Amino acid sequence: MKRKRKYESGAATAFITRNQALRKLQLSLKDFRQLCILKGIYPQEPQKLKQATKGSGITRTFYFVKDINYLSHEPLIVKFRQTKRFMKRLTKAVHKKNDDAVARIKASRPKYKLDHIVKERYPSFIDAVRDLDDCLTMCFLFATLPTSFSVKNRSVQLCRRLTVEFQHFVITSQALRKVFISIKGIYYQAEIMGQTITWIVPHKVGYQQPSDIDFKIMRTFVDFYTTLLGFTNFRLYHSLNLHYPPQLQLAGEKDETETKCLKSEATEERLAAMTQTLKSMVTDNIEDAEVDEFPVGNPDDPDFIEKAKLESEKLNQFQNLFKGKKFFLNREIPRESVTFIIRSFGGEVSWDKSLAVGATYQESDESITHQIVDRPSVEKQFLSRYYIQPQWIFDCVNSQMLIPVEDYFPGVELPPHLSPFVKEKEGDYVPAERKQQIRRQQGIDSGVEEDDGLMDDDDDDDDEDEEEEAVEEEDDDEEEEEEEEEEDDSDENSDDEEEETPKKSKKAVKKPVKTPKPAKKPKDMAVTPGSVEKVNLNRKVQQQEKEEKRLAEMMIPKKKKRLYQTIVKSQTRRDTKIQQLKEKRKVINRRNKLAKAGGE
Repeated sequence: MKRKRKYESGAATAFITRNQALRKLQLSLKDFRQLCILKGIYPQEPQKLKQATKGSGITRTFYFVKDINYLSHEPLIVKFRQTKRFMKRLTKAVHKKNDDAVARIKASRPKYKLDHIVKERYPSFIDAVRDLDDCLTMCFLFATLPTSFSVKNRSVQLCRRLTVEFQHFVITSQALRKVFISIKGIYYQAEIMGQTITWIVPHKVGYQQPSDIDFKIMRTFVDFYTTLLGFTNFRLYHSLNLHYPPQLQLAGEKDETETKCLKSEATEERLAAMTQTLKSMVTDNIEDAEVDEFPVGNPDDPDFIEKAKLESEKLNQFQNLFKGKKFFLNREIPRESVTFIIRSFGGEVSWDKSLAVGATYQESDESITHQIVDRPSVEKQFLSRYYIQPQWIFDCVNSQMLIPVEDYFPGVELPPHLSPFVKEKEGDYVPAERKQQIRRQQGIDSGVEEDDGLMDDDDDDDDEDEEEEAVEEEDDDEEEEEEEEEEDDSDENSDDEEEETPKKSKKAVKKPVKTPKPAKKPKDMAVTPGSVEKVNLNRKVQQQEKEEKRLAEMMIPKKKKRLYQTIVKSQTRRDTKIQQLKEKRKVINRRNKLAKAGGE
């Protein structure tokens, strides 16, 4: 029997250090890092660190041995070695000042493609769509960066073209679902082929390149992500029968584009404007054709079918939220983001033709329904349109309906911009604005008559009001019983007085009620009419639930009692936090009321 030696199995053989991997692949650290990023291989932390280090205990960077063996067969390694040889030849020719040799060597620079890596990492197209979150975020970031030594112009232009193509697909398919403005940028969420994709677009502000970021690593990610996004755009466009590269349906505006940009950039600028429809490969009008209905799930259940139809109608209504509306943007508005949102929900957008390429109508058009401004006042106004601030567009999308425009007029203090990505759980604190938004969606509150800035404490303290109402009802019941008894006594003892002065007698009867009852001794025995005992059902149900909870707590075994106590503590801590938020909201509401009263 062969003796089993130490560190010959298990974690000692399953992991390999980074230096060992470099020696095995015969690559530099730069090429090895680039290869790992492209292939999607990352360092691993072994559970048994002592066995992986073979008893040394020194902290190292580990990889799986099977991953390094997988990398050893990658064709890109040959390209990396050819590039290394190319740089040596080029450096030698430059030092010799041989210009002919330098030009000849530069023409033979080795090039490589990443198509096969995309196919390896994403066997099916739905896998690529599911992994678009980081891809879109990185591409939108590089599309806004200025060119520099570390950020090449070719990468910026490529990211810009691919992101504009993806935005056109979202507009045509009406796949946008949520938007939110934050300090980092604007968050978007779209639903493509049943997959939820969320990405962030940075604000277009002054940029200063940070010194603590390695752009070489980011460039490697961008090289892979641009290849992935190019494949994805191609498949997505063909799924909607659109030409790829995209083509505009209308040619128009040749004279204007020639004066504002080069002829080679005219088509790209008009595409980036996102105000025109893309050309389709199908000439027939498919929208008017009737669509066959195929039952999904349980076709025998009528409730399920009816529910699916209602959800489909609701989604169709949401996708055409701005259909029939014409918007005009002032020059201070972030044009690209607002245009993308309005066009995704069926609206029409334009701006001043002197501002940028792509304007379809001018400010004097009387068919404009909304003009978006971001300044305190507008000098020249048209009575046939609304003047609103840009936040109205975002809040309408998140509310999934057209909300009243009174709170978004120029110069008006805007309501809070609520995040659509927050889902309140049972027992969580829900702001008053969120409650009003839910009521609007349910059709309970239109929001026109109620002022958001003057919302009283009633919305914040629903539970407290219910408890107070229950206590008041109990007190009212007791007072009614006492009044009935007093009226019976007064009927027996003072019939003559009631006939003469009924109003005064009632007041006189109420005074002796304050004296204790034992002091009153009836002269003769009398029979008083009985009254039905009134039982407070709410209090009875609460007492029964409290008793059941107490008995259930007694039946908890000792092993799980500590866990139960931890849960109760967390719930108490959450309730305390919610109460603090309610008190804070009360103070803010009172302060706003006083400020408004003082201003008036």
